[in-house]
Amino acid sequence: MTIVPSRMPVAVVGAGAIGRMHVERMLSHPDVCVAGVADPTPAAREFCEARSLPYFDDHRALLDQPGVKAAIVATPNATHADVGIDCIERGLTVLMEKPVADTAQEGRRLCEAAWQARVPLMVGHQRRHNPIIRRARQLLRQGAVGRAVSVTALATWLKPDSYFDAVWRRQAGAGPVLINLIHDIDLLRHLVGEVESVQAIASSAVRGFEVEDTAAVILRFANGALGTMAVSDAAVAPWNWDLAAGEADHYAQVDVDTHFISGTEGSLTLPRLNLWKHSGKRGWHEPLAVEREMLHRQDPYIEQLRHLRAVAEGREQPVCSGEDGLRTLLAALAIGRAAREGQPVTI
Repeated sequence: MTIVPSRMPVAVVGAGAIGRMHVERMLSHPDVCVAGVADPTPAAREFCEARSLPYFDDHRALLDQPGVKAAIVATPNATHADVGIDCIERGLTVLMEKPVADTAQEGRRLCEAAWQARVPLMVGHQRRHNPIIRRARQLLRQGAVGRAVSVTALATWLKPDSYFDAVWRRQAGAGPVLINLIHDIDLLRHLVGEVESVQAIASSAVRGFEVEDTAAVILRFANGALGTMAVSDAAVAPWNWDLAAGEADHYAQVDVDTHFISGTEGSLTLPRLNLWKHSGKRGWHEPLAVEREMLHRQDPYIEQLRHLRAVAEGREQPVCSGEDGLRTLLAALAIGRAAREGQPVTI
């Protein structure tokens, strides 16, 4: 294994779509380099050979390599806690792909291990690193919309049939709520505040898989705001963050908003950062003025890798800690429970 002195060596465990995405960004990143990739599949071996990267079929062998300082875990959700603890036991700073785990019990076990070992545990809710979200959080904290009262998030798009070739994506522990909507839950927690209770309806009517393909959610925030969320990975639609925010080149970008935060003094839409307010007299008969901030597009995964090194070196605290990721997971799991039981669930 060749270590570039000026770049921090990071192990990547899991070479599925997300793991490969991290690797591709690390190849040219100024702060981190790929110490190796661990994944037992032939496709992962071919991926590494094509890029002259060290390959391991056992993640423990990779984690034991000299010089490794941190690890990115991008394995199936049900393995997150076990793999994460293997990293923590070796003193490696962990960037755990979301969700932090597939169950609350496993998430707590992982967070407890990190706390006991005093090892930083980060969760890959990369949208927090997007300058749009940083600016939105700043505006909301400055009172740009007053008191938030109504929140809406849309996450609707069509996943191709090939996406489900991986069997685990059809099974419990997967599904668009835990894989996709969890990002939107985290975003709303980050911007609006903690979620207090949820109601939900879910359906698998389109594909008939063990996991849902569509869900509708009602949220009650601790500060009194109410929210609605709609998610479907079986609908032809542009209203989802991945298409609208332009965070990755492999998505076709569209100019729409997907998140709407309305308050007593105004409303903010994302990702276009439109701020709607009355410029004079207030009321529904009065005109609204809109201000739009234009920010340069930035890949949040690149910023997240920079942040990973800073956390590993003790220069920054995690933007999304293990405990923070666990709170987001608890909200997502509550949505699943509410859908199954047909009753509101308090978090």
